[in-house]
Formats: sequence, structure tokens, C-alpha cells
Amino acid sequence: MKDESRLPPTPYADAFWTDGETRDNRWLITCDHATNRVPEWVGGGSLGIAPEDMARHIAYDVGAAGVARHLGAAMGATVIGSDFSRLVIDPNRGEDDPTLLMRLYDGTVIPANRDADAAERERRLTALHRPYHAAIEALAGTRPDRAICAIHSFTPQLRGRMARPWEVAVLYSLDDQILSPLLIERCRSHGWVTGDNQPYIGHLAGDSIDRHALSKGRPNVLIEVRNDLIRDDAGQKLWAGRLAMVLDGLLEEAGL
Repeated sequence: MKDESRLPPTPYADAFWTDGETRDNRWLITCDHATNRVPEWVGGGSLGIAPEDMARHIAYDVGAAGVARHLGAAMGATVIGSDFSRLVIDPNRGEDDPTLLMRLYDGTVIPANRDADAAERERRLTALHRPYHAAIEALAGTRPDRAICAIHSFTPQLRGRMARPWEVAVLYSLDDQILSPLLIERCRSHGWVTGDNQPYIGHLAGDSIDRHALSKGRPNVLIEVRNDLIRDDAGQKLWAGRLAMVLDGLLEEAGL
């Protein structure tokens, strides 16, 4: 007999959440790594790692969901976020990316993923990854002039690595440099220590921006905020307000 607790609903009801679907700003705010939640049908709701690891950046983008929600409210824009941990399956990776289902991340072994086979990978894709991306595309397609702003956060320091000095970073594809340099200039004009495709290059084939913006010709930006600055609601509101300020009029300045 099958263990029904390990069978995901079809379609999975909690693959994503949205805020403000009727808001009329052309920006669509996305948050790929919004939560560290593990569905009950994956390992009984656990990936087998310590709670302190599940609270780290390896499981989700700390503070990013709050920033995205506050930013959407400030700008009058629709927001969508994933409702599953990036360690369950990473929504910011293409289906053929070898890091889609991580077995080791920043020094932590992920026991529930160590022996995950092709069937388990497909199960998580079907229940979580694909519904999330279908929902993004449905929202993006509601208007022809849609622009996408992806909100992420990064850890101040990876284990055994140098500290990261940037407060905020703008990541982008080298094949699409229309909005990002303008946004970097705006951020730096306010005195914020701003990464230009740092702490890492902002484009992977098949990632969310590639899938929903670059391949569709939609204007886009990907913004990362250092997560020690946005661990609480006050920091999230502060940075959401700052980002709303630098995003305001950006599309018009770029002639888009």
C-alpha cells in the first residue's frame, strides 16, 4: 500500500503565493527563494538537516519575501513568490541544470536529496517547480508591456570565504544591459555599496529571468540585498522603499 502522506496533490496547491493580482503597475515582482518550507510529502516535512541550517541562506533567501511584498505594495505591483525551499527543488534553475536538486550546499549535506532519483526529481518538478513557473508566466502575460523585477538576497559571507561588502547588487545577462547599468548608477548615487554582477554573475541559461524575461523580450532587473540588512520587518520595509525609489521612472528613462 502506498503511503498517502508522501503523495503530492496534483496540482500542488501551495507551490506559490501572490499579492495584489489586480494591481496595475507594469512591473511584476518575483521572489524565487521566498521560503524555507518543506512540504509534508518530502521527507515528512524535513530534508534531514539541522534547523539552524534550514534558517540559513542555503534553504531560502532570508528577508527577500518581505522586501518583495513591501515593494509590491509601495509600487502598486503584483508580487509572486515560491512556497517551497530551494533545497526541495530550486525554482531559479532550469529543469536540466545539475544544481536543480542540491545534494551539498555551502558545506551542508542534504540527506533527503542525497539518494533522490529521477522519479523523485520529476515528482518535485511536477508538483512545485512547473506550477510556480506556469503561474509567473500567466501573470506576466496579462499585459504586453510587462517588466519583471526579481528580488533575491545574499549572505554576508560564505563559509571559508571573504566577507561581502555590497549592500545591494544588480545582476544581469551580458546580452541584456539596458536597465541594469542605469539601476546600478541610481543605487550608487544614493551612496549604497552596489555590486555590478557581484557577488556572482546574474545569468544562467534556463533560470527565471532567462525563462520569463530574456526569452520573451521583457524588460527586467534582478536585485539582491545583503540579508543581514533585511532580517526583520523594519529592514525589509526600509529596503523596499529604497528600491521603489530607484525603480520609479527607470523604464521611462530607458525608453521602454
